[in-house]
Amino acid sequence: MKTIDSLAELPALVGQELAVSDWMPVTQQQIDLFADATGDHQWIHVDPERAKSGPFGTTIAHGFLTLSLIPKMVESALEIRNQRMSVNYGLNRVRFPAPVPAGSRLRARVKLLECEPLPQDGMQIVWQVTVEREGGDKPVCVAESVTRRYG
Repeated sequence: MKTIDSLAELPALVGQELAVSDWMPVTQQQIDLFADATGDHQWIHVDPERAKSGPFGTTIAHGFLTLSLIPKMVESALEIRNQRMSVNYGLNRVRFPAPVPAGSRLRARVKLLECEPLPQDGMQIVWQVTVEREGGDKPVCVAESVTRRYG
């Protein structure tokens, strides 16, 4: 895990890959629970028998499930100390270049793209998060995640 002692250190790190998360499994149970939570029960996600004859040969995770795992992956890879609060502010560009078959393991590469001071000892940070699938030849998700952190 990469540790940064304070928000004040971030400007000097812009443009650098700061961390790589641990591998995280994506199970069919997670996919099914996500389908239940969102109401998206498309067969490509939740019907293993039908998915065998589909384009990927198995069920795949929802793109938004993959996207929702980013905060946990970043948290497992990067600690910024001496802050009192962190909130998701939004996303910029998001793409899903490759599917996530059920049973895959994912990890995130975290690059600092921008940081801008905010009032009340805050910092708006733009991270480029590239989510990789173990054994995959291209990313499964590339997103610019915008957070606001306060010291």
